[in-house]
Amino acid sequence: MAGRTTGWRRLVKATGYSWQGLRAAWRHEAAFRQETVVTIVAIVIAGCLDVDAVSRILLIGSVVLIMIIEIINSAIEAVVDRLGPEIHPLSGRAKDLGSAAVLLAILLAVFVWGTVLWQWWSLAG
Repeated sequence: MAGRTTGWRRLVKATGYSWQGLRAAWRHEAAFRQETVVTIVAIVIAGCLDVDAVSRILLIGSVVLIMIIEIINSAIEAVVDRLGPEIHPLSGRAKDLGSAAVLLAILLAVFVWGTVLWQWWSLAG
């Protein structure tokens, strides 16, 4: 298939594969479902806050980044699990590194939200 499909047809197929990936993440990954709910709530809150456009983009982008990294982490875990059930230090390291990436994204979002809300609260009060 690689190299044979070009133009709009390739774009349509790629979009279809992306939707399949999102559906798989929703169906098989509890953490992704939880983060989706949190992201929707965060987007609503960010839309209601009286902040500038850059702050709103940072608020929304930081929580969407968590979902993106969660999908990558889930992909890493799926590949490692596909390789076999035996315990191997590199398999454990790969899973731990993916989990660490999610944690860093969460910490970044907490920092962004804390900073923006602190500023918003200071200006509102």
